[in-house]
Amino acid sequence: MLTLRVLTMNDWPLWRDVRLAALTEAPHAFKSRLADWHRGGEERWHARWEMPDAHHVVALLDGRAVGMADGVPGDDGTRELKSVWVSPEVRGRGVGERLIAAVETWALQSGATVLRLTVIPGNEPAIALYQRNGFVASGELGDLLADGVTREHVMKKALH
Repeated sequence: MLTLRVLTMNDWPLWRDVRLAALTEAPHAFKSRLADWHRGGEERWHARWEMPDAHHVVALLDGRAVGMADGVPGDDGTRELKSVWVSPEVRGRGVGERLIAAVETWALQSGATVLRLTVIPGNEPAIALYQRNGFVASGELGDLLADGVTREHVMKKALH
């Protein structure tokens, strides 16, 4: 049975484990690299949780973590969807949609009018997931990637 769990500060080890699984399984899908998260020890992991009003969700299949998504506050009524990952064993079964919906609900409840995300160019499965869930290309320039040339794609969804 698939359940979603909103994480608290005490759940940081679970979040760490899922984040490491995501970066290991799909390094092409994230701007962060696995090596980035191995530096700094426990303090590095705790720092992620110090962001006020952030929302961390993990998908659990029979108690085992198989996906994650984060929501973080942005500027001017915007919230950001970050760190979306679904384990290959459950892709295509609606897990990504449920994680996105959980973050969207949080964003709406926090008064947001826009949910924003960035995606690595060429990550077509993720782009398709986001488009199916109402996100559109914003035309904004995203951050530069490690190659110094390529930029993240920015997508947005108006919230009602």
